[in-house]
Amino acid sequence: MDFLCGIRGKDFVLVCSDTSAVQSIVTMKQDEDKLVPVDSHKLFAISGEAGDRVNFSEYIIANVRLYALRNGQQLSTKAVANFTRSELATALRKSPYHTNLLMAGFDEGSGPALYWCDYLATLHRMNICGTGYGSYFVLSMFDKLWHPNLTEAEALEMMRKGVEEVKSRLVVAPPKYLVKVIDAKGIRTLGEL
Repeated sequence: MDFLCGIRGKDFVLVCSDTSAVQSIVTMKQDEDKLVPVDSHKLFAISGEAGDRVNFSEYIIANVRLYALRNGQQLSTKAVANFTRSELATALRKSPYHTNLLMAGFDEGSGPALYWCDYLATLHRMNICGTGYGSYFVLSMFDKLWHPNLTEAEALEMMRKGVEEVKSRLVVAPPKYLVKVIDAKGIRTLGEL
């Protein structure tokens, strides 16, 4: 039931997730933040079973911070995405995590990056991406509206249209969605849709 989506712009990445925590047919809370910061310029948008989602994201974040402490430098967004994929692939053969995620970040020199990774450890760099039932309604719209020089205002309007589409068409649509942006200044919350 989770819904995540992301849009990479010219100098930023915009990500959105629903805020519902559900178990089977029961909604437990409506204020779950599934957009988890990895460091000051990277975040995971993560979905799946609550235990797997929290344990896996905390494990990756702790290892990324450990690397930074040991080596005196931050990993790039690409490096964190590939490390995440490697850990999911290793766990797949032992005790798999049932989680899908988007990795968004901004690096000096290379700019914004957006990666999509599923529970089978498939990793792709994307301009637009989504996961969950809501993505069936927004991906074609995002693909049509996306262009390389996309501004933050245009991306936010795309996201707003996408969330409206999900709310109006998906039977089990969550009521609230959280939007964050990652750019040269770091991670900022833009609010709820």
